[in-house]
Amino acid sequence: MALQDDLTAVQRCVDDLVRTVGKLEQQIGEGSRGGLAGIDVRRVRTDTDHLRESVALLRATAPGPGGAPQKRPDLVTIPDTPYDSSLWTDSDDEGLGASDRHAP
Repeated sequence: MALQDDLTAVQRCVDDLVRTVGKLEQQIGEGSRGGLAGIDVRRVRTDTDHLRESVALLRATAPGPGGAPQKRPDLVTIPDTPYDSSLWTDSDDEGLGASDRHAP
């Protein structure tokens, strides 16, 4: 089975898991055992949401059809040169206070 087919199968399974956990969450919420069981179901809900996000990230970074890697966005180079200090003449250094005042 191709990688994309495997990822699609995993995505379907995760979607089924999310739906099933949603049903379970409704059943426990409607029952008399809401307290601690509700917290446990919320934990499972959070875990399934993380799993869904992880599979989405995996699909985004997996090689495309034919084994070619998917194109990633171009990187933006940030220069090492200092910023123009005239941009900051009307502001204080955050967390350090104003340059003409001293800390207590």
